[in-house]
Amino acid sequence: METPMWSINVNGRDFRVSAAPEMPLLWVLRELLRLRGAKFGCGKAQCGACTVHLEGAAVRSCVLPIAAVVGKRVQTIEGLESEQLRALQQAWVEHQAPQCGYCQPGQLMSAAALLAGNAHPSDADIDAAMSGNLCRCGTYTRIRAAIHEAAAGLAHNAKGAAR
Repeated sequence: METPMWSINVNGRDFRVSAAPEMPLLWVLRELLRLRGAKFGCGKAQCGACTVHLEGAAVRSCVLPIAAVVGKRVQTIEGLESEQLRALQQAWVEHQAPQCGYCQPGQLMSAAALLAGNAHPSDADIDAAMSGNLCRCGTYTRIRAAIHEAAAGLAHNAKGAAR
């Protein structure tokens, strides 16, 4: 039996890949497209290390079959270029959020999706949005503080741009 070809859009570029319909998007990204930002953590959508955006929403790519992403926009940490990402990265460094760093691409992808839909998240909003991302180093309070700082910086920049 021949492996089907799929047309998928990743980071604004169209790709054709040959994969079984049930192949998880994570392996398509990492092994076929050589985009290694999304990490394998648990394989059960429980840790968030594999988080990518699908049509702007944070999803776990380890359980998402390639057949489910055809005709939709996929964005990985490699393709996430935005004012939000820059603000998050700066705040991450200032708050020393990354320790070992393994979970950080997934953390940043979830945080970017949160800020795209909620410019002024509360602690509860952040906790809810980030609840699917585990950090073995336990930097959750630093991550929350970094998200608040990034949101404040983005709000300040927006006010300055409006003037």
